[in-house]
Amino acid sequence: MQKALFLDRDGIINIDHAYVYEIEKFEFTEGIFELLRFFRTKGYIFFIVTNQSGIGRGYYSEDDFQVLTSWMLDELRKENIDIVSVHHCNHAPEEKCNCRKPETGMIDEILSKNTIDLKNSWLMGDKQSDIDLAHNVNIINTIAIGERDIVNSLYSFKTILECKLFLEENQVIIKS
Repeated sequence: MQKALFLDRDGIINIDHAYVYEIEKFEFTEGIFELLRFFRTKGYIFFIVTNQSGIGRGYYSEDDFQVLTSWMLDELRKENIDIVSVHHCNHAPEEKCNCRKPETGMIDEILSKNTIDLKNSWLMGDKQSDIDLAHNVNIINTIAIGERDIVNSLYSFKTILECKLFLEENQVIIKS
């Protein structure tokens, strides 16, 4: 079974400028490449799970999201970082779907196609719904990033870079 790092997109992979769907407005978060390389050296594979209610609200289209996602994955590959798959919820919150975090639909889909060791996997997000999703699928290793008050996260850091330095210095991640 594979260990995985499940990542939110906006606020983790990129700076959250609210409803980011254009390449020119997409900025990678400082330290994200280094953090992902660190996890990769420990034997982790990567999945992105992201709520994209801007699609359901009509702010941008599914095609806009897919174009940006393709570009983002290419940029990550240039940094020798491979994402197994990107899963997104395109519904507005009032649609009450089973894929919008903290509901488990995106992780359920990943688990239907991959054999993942959830006990030794991690989920990283910047919102309470990310951490709640982790708990809803029994991922106990959670990292909250940012200034928000997020409860029930195993670790909390203001920045990705701070997180990476802590994990490295404290050898928190088990070696592969």
